[in-house]
Amino acid sequence: KDMKFSRRSSLMILGSTALALSASSKGNAANEQQPGKLSVLQFGVKRDGKSDDTAAIQRALDAMGYYGGGIVEVPAGSYWIEGALNIPHGVTLQGTWKAPIGSMWKGGVAAGTNFMTMHGHGDANADPFILMSRSSSICGIAIYYPKQTPTNPPVPYPWAISADQDGHDCRVEDIFLANCYQGINFGNYVVGRHLIRNIYGDILHRGIFVNQCLDVGRIENIHFWPYWGEGPERPVRQYVQEEAIAFDFGRSDWQMCTNTFCWGYGIGYRFKTDGRGEYRGSTNGNFLGIAADACSTAVKIEAASSPGLLITNGQFVAFPGEAIIVDVAASNRGTVRFVNSAFWGPCNQIARIKGEGTVGFSDCTFVRWARDDDRPAIECAGGKLLVRGCEFKEDKLQVVLTDKVQKAVIGNNILKGNLKVKYPENLNVSISGNI
Repeated sequence: KDMKFSRRSSLMILGSTALALSASSKGNAANEQQPGKLSVLQFGVKRDGKSDDTAAIQRALDAMGYYGGGIVEVPAGSYWIEGALNIPHGVTLQGTWKAPIGSMWKGGVAAGTNFMTMHGHGDANADPFILMSRSSSICGIAIYYPKQTPTNPPVPYPWAISADQDGHDCRVEDIFLANCYQGINFGNYVVGRHLIRNIYGDILHRGIFVNQCLDVGRIENIHFWPYWGEGPERPVRQYVQEEAIAFDFGRSDWQMCTNTFCWGYGIGYRFKTDGRGEYRGSTNGNFLGIAADACSTAVKIEAASSPGLLITNGQFVAFPGEAIIVDVAASNRGTVRFVNSAFWGPCNQIARIKGEGTVGFSDCTFVRWARDDDRPAIECAGGKLLVRGCEFKEDKLQVVLTDKVQKAVIGNNILKGNLKVKYPENLNVSISGNI
């Protein structure tokens, strides 16, 4: 009975049912010892997969935000969350997952930290499920939507994770997106220096969206695959194959993207012009070890910035439907370079190129195109084209250039069979050294 509890002790030991802090008590917070870690268990969560834990988890986040930052631990269990969550400045929401868990995912429950939600059911434009503030993190959590069923086309939901208007320096790591309609959004506001790493999941509409990033964002170790709704005949898989986009880039300056993969999407990687006012633009950056398999279009380039998209050590496959691996639109004015990359199908075409930009292929391998023998591996109808030091492993038409091409260099390539290149006689083109 003689024990005295400070406010910090009350938060950590007894838990909190409210944060009714007066101006004077907020002023005293700076003089209190920061707890460093809190557990959601201290704030009354049920973690039974049935009772709504939204308010309890938010109280824990707000308590740690009051102290200026720290870790809110979410132990293993199933948390039913009906509302949205906001992660304050400097706070980390930390679950237990550290490794890919797709093979463990059975019926929406696995032995780790699982968030189950219906927030925003039917409304793709609703507020995001989890909103992040500056320098905040979310790690080690699986997000699952129980009302999605693979036997139907997907139900729209808002973004699972999004940055707010002050969302610089956010980290999303070790997350499993079990069956999210929309995954991670760092594009609604002008933000920079995002870190998105070790993300696995089955995204049904749009995976990762980056836009208005003005300072070196990083995306590393991503794997989007049909963990949840396997079977090509299922309506959800048909929707993903026709409509979904795994990686979507608007304006991003010095984007770094490494070791990413997607399977069975309408578009694997899309690059476009996006953003508002002075922040409108497209992407330049370094894309290393990226891959897309079984996509309708592996890489769709509507726009690239003038410094260029540098895509190195890529693996790209397209075979359903029209199946064009690289589709460069007439709207592109920038530079795109593929280096040491492999392209195969059976697809209809390796690359269809329009626009006024420059597209280059160096030290690349082309296999199995023109399954109906009706088109070349590369068809260029505008801009400048470089094809150097590549290997064409089919005895088929390799390149077609139209009269809208400004310049082209096709040199020092290894061919199966004879050189088969078509172009107008007056075109400014250099063809040499092909074997």
